[in-house]
Parts: sequence; C-alpha cells; structure tokens
Amino acid sequence: MTEKQKKKNVEFIVQAVVIIVLVGVLMFFIGRGSIGGIVGKTATELVSASEIIPTGVPAVYGSELKISYDDVSPTNPGSADATINVLSNIDRSETLEGAELQRYIDILYTMDGGMSCEFCCGAKSVIFEDGRAACGCAHSYAMRGITKYLIKFHGDEFTDEDILEEVGKWKVLFFPGIHEGKAQVLDEQGIELSYINLASNAYRGIEKGQASGGMVGGC
Repeated sequence: MTEKQKKKNVEFIVQAVVIIVLVGVLMFFIGRGSIGGIVGKTATELVSASEIIPTGVPAVYGSELKISYDDVSPTNPGSADATINVLSNIDRSETLEGAELQRYIDILYTMDGGMSCEFCCGAKSVIFEDGRAACGCAHSYAMRGITKYLIKFHGDEFTDEDILEEVGKWKVLFFPGIHEGKAQVLDEQGIELSYINLASNAYRGIEKGQASGGMVGGC
C-alpha cells in the first residue's frame, strides 16, 4: 500500500468517526426535545387536540337532548350552531329557584372562580352573583343551559364538580384552538389537565401570549 493510499484510508476513518459522533449528538438533542424550540419535551409529548377535545355522545343527557360532542366542530358550522341552540333554548325556557338556584350560582359563579365566556367578552362569569345572565354570547347561553338542565333533571346523578366539568367540555369545544394552547401551558407548568382547570377561571389568562385560535359557533 502506497503512502497516498494510507493517507486516504486514514482520512476516511476520521470522517466516519466524525459522522458517528455528530449523529450521536443529534440524537441526544432530539431526545431532550431541544429541536423545535421545546426544551425538555419531545414532539410526541406535546398536548394534542385529540387529548382534550371530548368526543361521542354525553353520558346520561346526550341521548335525551339528541346532541353529541362531535356536533360542535369547526368543519360543520351548521351542526355546531344547531347544537348550541339546543342548549341555549334550555337557558331561555328553564327557571331555577331555591336550592337549585343556589347550586347554579355555586357552580357557575363561585367554584374555581366561576365559568366565563372569556374569549367573547370580559365578564367574570356567565352569570352575576344573584344568578342573572351576565353575558349575551351564544356560548354563554349554552353553558347556562346545560348547567340548568343537569341541576334540574339529573341533580342527583351529577355532583357540582361533575356539572362544572361537563360545562368545561362544551367550552373547550367552543374554543378548541385556544384551549389546546392553554393545555400545553398547563402541562408545562405541571398543572393537572382537567376540564375544570382548562375552562373555568381557576387559571384564566395563563395562556396569554402563548395560545390563540378561533371559536366554533357564533358569539
């Protein structure tokens, strides 16, 4: 073997070693999630819409009202508006009094800071402290409607937390993009991803500057 051939072989070995080292470094940083600007999380660990968007027919009341979570989708605005109208009409037609009214206030105004239509208007809650409607958005009518329905017709089957969580599911459906971003922020901060944490006022505004998105259904 000539000196020239020996030199080429050495260069080849050096290049091979360099490539192996670079591949190892690259895999290390991918594993740490440094690529894409997300440190400490890999792409597979990101919160996806499928993890927070409720699907199927709601237990107990879905078949009664002939509605499904799947009816509220950005791809089918007509179906979304029709479903929102079903829930909104309950708010318009049902009146709560006494213990039921107090429970309604506790759920929508007091628990976890209340439930608001925050992305349509700036009201603290969809109701005032005395139970009167505080927001005229279609989404607020729908959230009040489902709350009234569950208290009035399934109050023994659903706890206050169950009802607030159910309202939260619908709010996530109304504002899917924003809540997907908010879920990511909550997850990064180690906060439990429940519908109450996502949709109530408990962590209202935590996603500011980091999440955006449109709404499903008219405001």
